Amino acid sequence: MAARAVACRLRVFSSQFSFARMMCSGEMGSGSGKGGGGGGTIREAGGAFGKMEQAHEEQYFRQLREQQLKALREQHKHMVEMLEKDISHHESQIKHNKEQIDKYKKMIDKEQSKKDGSDSD
Repeated sequence: MAARAVACRLRVFSSQFSFARMMCSGEMGSGSGKGGGGGGTIREAGGAFGKMEQAHEEQYFRQLREQQLKALREQHKHMVEMLEKDISHHESQIKHNKEQIDKYKKMIDKEQSKKDGSDSD
């Protein structure tokens, strides 16, 4: 019984697959139902105008993708510059704080030596 249900499902799946495969035959811009889709009256007519329209669309989307990539690269470059500037700022703050720590340690040592010197009197 289970084998029969599996076989039935496989037949339904394979028939859907072959239908989808038949829909995709042909090349882009060759007309409605031939792989070109129903992208408008020019593309539905197929022929040279349909292929030309498809080529224009491909060119448009390729240029759009290039513009988006260029903007993304610029944004990335700007972000890297800002982060490098922040790193530089924090490194200078660390250097300044280390200098302050050394200064305070010297002051403490100086006070300790004065205290030790006055205790021995």
